[in-house]
Amino acid sequence: MFRPVPLALSLFFATALQSFAQLDPADRVIISIRDQKLMLVQNGTAVVTYPVSTSRFGLGDRWGSLATPLGFFQVAQKIGDRAPLGAVFHNRRWTGEVLPPNAPGRDPIITRIMWLRGLEASNAHSFARCIYIHGTPQEKFIGRPASYGCIRMKSNDVAALYTHLPLGAFVQIVPDRLPRLPKGKLRSLPAEEATATVSNDAPARPATVSERKARPPVLFGSIVRG
Repeated sequence: MFRPVPLALSLFFATALQSFAQLDPADRVIISIRDQKLMLVQNGTAVVTYPVSTSRFGLGDRWGSLATPLGFFQVAQKIGDRAPLGAVFHNRRWTGEVLPPNAPGRDPIITRIMWLRGLEASNAHSFARCIYIHGTPQEKFIGRPASYGCIRMKSNDVAALYTHLPLGAFVQIVPDRLPRLPKGKLRSLPAEEATATVSNDAPARPATVSERKARPPVLFGSIVRG
């Protein structure tokens, strides 16, 4: 029996299709689950590759699964402009704390956040689940599945990627190996695109105690550990 598609779902697919139409597939990020690597592609060429960590809990977009979703995404928000390497974020605000790599006993989100919005029905929960590309102090685990759903990177790597990935950038997470592409030269973004942050959650200064207490809790996603 035919069932009409709910209006909200129809609007979601329409927005996703419009986003695809506006994206240049020659400029994108590809993340390989099998390789545990992230490739930045510009003009159809591979310009840089970084090691990453995806979820230790497998693949998917189920609520509460802590899994890494697959498919096509856009960078919906960039958070962390001018924050120092190792800056600790809680509820997407810099707390004022800065951690060195492999700080013992600590596993927060640090340095930069690129918040992903899923463009397919199979990853439609990603934004609400707070699936990020972000820095981690647990750099010794980079290169193998170790996250709680997000894409983890070393601080230096995520800061470098942040400056070359504009808002709305196309991101693809695949289960297989990275594709073999010709090597290219890294192209810098204009300064306004490299640092543009569509968020009121990431001031250059650390949040005050009263601001941190005033922030409502986020019910989904991985804010303390991603």
